[in-house]
Amino acid sequence: MHEAKPIAFLTGATSGIGQACAEAFAAAGWGLVLTGRRQARLDDLRQRLGAAVPIHVAALDVTDRTAIERVVDTLPEPFGNVRLLLNNAGVALGKGPAQDADLDEWHTMIDTNIKGLVTVTRLLLPRLIAHGEGATIINIGSIAGHTPYPGGHVYGASKAFVEQFSYNLRCDVSGSGIRVTDLAPGMTVSEFTEVRMKGDRDFAKRYYAGTRSLQPADVAAQALHIAELPPHVNITRLEVTPLCQQWSAFTILRDE
Repeated sequence: MHEAKPIAFLTGATSGIGQACAEAFAAAGWGLVLTGRRQARLDDLRQRLGAAVPIHVAALDVTDRTAIERVVDTLPEPFGNVRLLLNNAGVALGKGPAQDADLDEWHTMIDTNIKGLVTVTRLLLPRLIAHGEGATIINIGSIAGHTPYPGGHVYGASKAFVEQFSYNLRCDVSGSGIRVTDLAPGMTVSEFTEVRMKGDRDFAKRYYAGTRSLQPADVAAQALHIAELPPHVNITRLEVTPLCQQWSAFTILRDE
């Protein structure tokens, strides 16, 4: 039998920041509920993390409300006593201007980054409130929620929603002991960019070439730090970027 350990519920755990968070939290002794769309990757991750901590895996697409309800409602013991929700599942699609964008891709980003996040949060809130002091929600946002760029359109807007939802959620759970953080990374090397470019690995290589970008483990370290702070400490928003990523001057369009 495993000793009672704090339980973290992670979405999007099969790659990138989500997988790195699973590794970091397992190493720190947390029990894990790992969710993601790819069952084989979840199984591999559970096997690789070993038997040191309790791990429950469940294939889950956060755009499917019925599936989320089923996963949350059927959490076995001891996984029902969730202390941390890490909303990591998210997607960016396309790089062109809004006028050339695929409307289906816009809807996919909204369904995943906004509707999926709020659905998982709402369905797990009763368990987090029941846990009380020390319970934490970490929403993975992005600097794109603050910093516009060409081609950012719906992705950036969805991350601005994550930030504002996090702030308002913290107001609503005031007095319950729940902490809420918007963890907003900048340039991070992961499958995320390949997915955005529909598998174009050459684009991803060019994008990261010559940089010392964040690694998923860098972001995971910040998530673990937030989760393990004393329960009276709430980091409202944490923006993390690589040193090489700087602000640019405004683009000025001038008449000829």
